[in-house]
Amino acid sequence: MHRHGYKGRKFGRERDQRRALLKGLATSLVEHGKIETTLQKAKETSRYIEKVITKAKKGDLHNRRMVIAALSTQAAAFKLVDVIAPQLMGRTSGHVRVVRTRLRVGDGAQLAIIEFVDELKDAPKEEAKA
Repeated sequence: MHRHGYKGRKFGRERDQRRALLKGLATSLVEHGKIETTLQKAKETSRYIEKVITKAKKGDLHNRRMVIAALSTQAAAFKLVDVIAPQLMGRTSGHVRVVRTRLRVGDGAQLAIIEFVDELKDAPKEEAKA
């Protein structure tokens, strides 16, 4: 059988499980800035999060709602749109990198770290009025 026209990896999961997996990995990446997972999952997450970041950089209401739908939590979506996306405005693409790290001890799977290319600064916390 040919593979022409089949995009993406299946990961041995049903469609809804696959979508939930990518949504969870993307949310963790936004919350923590860097995550370690298998190489194949990191590559798929990279494809997924690049599209979400592009929507977050536009920042209008429709794209903000699409980012909320693409991530698991609203807090992560707001962090991406309000904190991370403005810091990534200098780039048109290539916002995340995938770096191979080690082989997992249990099954020998190739692990990789996925992280943002630019150094991200934390949001300045508003000081309480005394």
